[in-house]
Amino acid sequence: MTAEVSKGSEGMAIETIGELAVETNLKQFLLVLSVSLTVATLPQVFSWFRQIPYTLLLVIFGTGLALVDVRLVDLSPPLILSIFLPPLLFEAAWNLKWSDLKRDLLPVTLFAIAGVGIAIAGVAVGLNQFARISLTTALIIGASLSATDPVSVTALFKELGVAKRLSVLMEGESLFNDGMAVVAFSFLVALPFGTENLGLQAALVQFLSVVGTGIAVGGIIGFGISYVTQRFDLPLVEQSMTLVSAYGTYLITEDLGGSGVIAVVTVGLILGNFGSRIGMNPRTRIIVSEFWDFLAFFVNSIVFLLIGDQIRFGTLMDNLNIIAITLVGMIAARAIATFALSSFCNHFTQTDKISFSQQTLLWWGGLRGAVSIALALSVPVALPERDTVVSVVFGVVLFTLLVQGLTIKPLLKVLHLLGDQPQREQYLKLTARQVALDRVLQHLQANTRPGIDPEFYRYQETLIQGEIASLKTEVETLQNEYPNLQDFMIEQLQGELLAIEADTYAEFVRSGRLNQELAPLLQEVLQNELE
Repeated sequence: MTAEVSKGSEGMAIETIGELAVETNLKQFLLVLSVSLTVATLPQVFSWFRQIPYTLLLVIFGTGLALVDVRLVDLSPPLILSIFLPPLLFEAAWNLKWSDLKRDLLPVTLFAIAGVGIAIAGVAVGLNQFARISLTTALIIGASLSATDPVSVTALFKELGVAKRLSVLMEGESLFNDGMAVVAFSFLVALPFGTENLGLQAALVQFLSVVGTGIAVGGIIGFGISYVTQRFDLPLVEQSMTLVSAYGTYLITEDLGGSGVIAVVTVGLILGNFGSRIGMNPRTRIIVSEFWDFLAFFVNSIVFLLIGDQIRFGTLMDNLNIIAITLVGMIAARAIATFALSSFCNHFTQTDKISFSQQTLLWWGGLRGAVSIALALSVPVALPERDTVVSVVFGVVLFTLLVQGLTIKPLLKVLHLLGDQPQREQYLKLTARQVALDRVLQHLQANTRPGIDPEFYRYQETLIQGEIASLKTEVETLQNEYPNLQDFMIEQLQGELLAIEADTYAEFVRSGRLNQELAPLLQEVLQNELE
């Protein structure tokens, strides 16, 4: 009887500990989320913060917390690789148009494969020769830092209206080189323990096996979901299936010994470019796209805050010379990869060459982020130099995010790569004024009131018509000075047409003439016209 009571008490104690752990984790999660969302909304309150991409703002704030030794949560590799990484990869792949990627498939592939090899070699040689770090440890550091993270840069590109091709090159490279970096890291981290052979043939076989498995699993799941969603029209179910596919594909592929990163990228590209076209109606595509935009913002807000918060300044200072050597090697290797591989690609194309200005931006914009941190943290504790690996990678990531990231905008100005965002804003202001004055004029003409001199109405009409004519002239002048603005003007008009159509369907539903709101027909028509 006593033994039974003891077992019962022990079970209750374990259950209580489990409940407390869940409650603690939930509180930590809500704290991180509250802080990250607060920081992400600062630019809307204080205009000065708008000069900094919100992801970098999160890193800066997290670093500030680390300075005063406030730790929000422990950042573990499974947390990034299994929970945060799949949605970030899927969202980027979903929004990347195959037609854009296909045009630059050669440079993207070279940057992702050869570029990763050059990055690893550059860092490893520098550390081995100048910091006297063992070759295996140097290779592990190089592999950890070979994955680029362009989130902050591409967000800035969109904000400033930079040419879309630069975003495609950076996002395409990042999507594929994340997979290459993880594969290379997995191979190299096993070398010190004798579970892998450094032979070229063995490495090549493993590489093809891991990548091939990822592509195969991602392809099967992507095409399977694409054809299944043709059988029904349930927006929320289809949205949920994309979420399950992102995590499920990653976990299944990892269990099979393949690259989960490559698999998620593959399934995202297939569903975004094929499945969403044949299996989803236009309204469902919009719902799913908005869901993934939200999820990417949500995850990025947490990840970048935690990267800054996990910095250990004491260990960084102890390894400052190694970090400096690593930075020099990484930046030099990135320069070699970017300029050499771009020149090689330009040799095989007569049009759409990658200009020197674009190459310079691709070189300096190769930031490192969450994947590098996760890889460094996943180094086995049994490795004697693990602490050095983690410290060096954290230091380099912090430098790329804060120094390189914050200098991207000035570099865009120097290289004359800034887009037409100021002109777009000016056009939107002019058209908003024109629409407002048109409505004022219509109201004035339709609401004559007794007792008011008609001459006053005529004077007001003339005044407003003069302002409208002046605005039209400004719009025409703006269009003549910036011909590229024409595409943006067309996009705005198409958006207005879609809004009018959607509002009409909503009006029919409210009046009871339709049971459910219809998907905008023009969405499909206009998309086909663009393609």
